[in-house]
Amino acid sequence: MTTKTLRLSLLACAMLASSALWAEPAVVFDMGGKFDKSFNEAAYNGMEKWKKETGKNYLEFEISNESQREQALRRMAEKGASPIIGIGFGQASAIEKLAKEFPKLNFAIIDMVVNLPNVQSVVFKEQEGSFLVGAMAAMASKTGKVGFVGGMDIPLIRKFQCGYEQGAKFANPKTEVFANMTGTTGSAWNDPARGGELAKAQFAKGADVVFAAAGGTGMGVYQAAKDSKKLAIGVDSNQNHVQPGTMLTSMVKRVDVAVYNAAKSYKPGIAVLGLKEDGVDFAMDAHNAKMVSADMKKKVDAMKADIISGKIKVADYMADNACKY
Repeated sequence: MTTKTLRLSLLACAMLASSALWAEPAVVFDMGGKFDKSFNEAAYNGMEKWKKETGKNYLEFEISNESQREQALRRMAEKGASPIIGIGFGQASAIEKLAKEFPKLNFAIIDMVVNLPNVQSVVFKEQEGSFLVGAMAAMASKTGKVGFVGGMDIPLIRKFQCGYEQGAKFANPKTEVFANMTGTTGSAWNDPARGGELAKAQFAKGADVVFAAAGGTGMGVYQAAKDSKKLAIGVDSNQNHVQPGTMLTSMVKRVDVAVYNAAKSYKPGIAVLGLKEDGVDFAMDAHNAKMVSADMKKKVDAMKADIISGKIKVADYMADNACKY
């Protein structure tokens, strides 16, 4: 190898290393937008934490319809962004396609598994966190009737519902659970008016606590609870502050941590986050401290410990053929 060839080779290697070192991560938010006060916003908070810590920027895109997913991800890939993080199960097929087309780039997806060597998949044990808030709902209920409002009718949201029902009946076997889904398309994540209608219908049947796992649609559920002087339970992000005084708790799903970790220390493969991994939990803060009695907190903490130890088995709707509707 001549000296000139060696210099060119070293220069090329240096350029590639520099490109990899300074590659910007990218995030593509799903339906509902990054300020949905729920799932997408948790992802946004994770990226903002990464940005604040590193002083670097990231690329982002908020889709307004489902057809934009592949287009947005492709745009990020063509710009050389890495890792490219897709928020939500709906981005799985597009990420699978693009990860194959751009094998030198890293991709990540939240809430779905894509089995490729350059994809990090992060999924959660939503049923475990939902079990705990279901138990809290049953203990707080004065009527013995509680409700659930889901967003898009998909197995993932049924997973929340199934865990919630198990927790409610564990705390009080006589608890009656009402459940409704908002719709069957992506618009179900951003329809607060419909969420409010469904919650009011459940209140009319006697429910006095309602858990919303519906993205931005949940805002309507929380407003309906406040208007009806009932209780609501938030989801994904800590939403206790949304309607203080009527938010019993929130089923926290640490999407922020998953996204932050993907941006900071990308690791291909599958990560499953439950109570043991601090991936899900119930939220306690100044907004709901007076609403959750010491006895209720003690009982829920005991349930949490028993789930982590394996003493309590929470069935997974998507894996255990449980709670089939």
